[in-house]
Amino acid sequence: QVQLVESGGGLVQPGGSLRLSCVASGTIFTIMGWYRQAPGKQRELVATITIGGSTNYADSVKGRFTISRGNAKNTVSLQMNSLKPEDTAVYYCYGDLVRPYWGQGTQVTVSS
Repeated sequence: QVQLVESGGGLVQPGGSLRLSCVASGTIFTIMGWYRQAPGKQRELVATITIGGSTNYADSVKGRFTISRGNAKNTVSLQMNSLKPEDTAVYYCYGDLVRPYWGQGTQVTVSS
């Protein structure tokens, strides 16, 4: 059974940092990443990373967020620095294997 489980969301003040982690079980994904969905908005790409380590970021997070993959290739993390209120959303871990797989989501709230 293929499963993605996220952890690490929470409440942080503007300018703060959070680290999200995701563990995949049941398979090794060729591409893993993070998407987010804010209230009333569509789900959008945050960052992806291939099994070879190539990364892709949304323009809105470049220079602030860093995606990485564990040595065993079944984990993916997102280090989020200099957080802004507009980063508030539910963050979903993503894995690509013929079809997309999603985690259950973790809430990130940036507010003073």
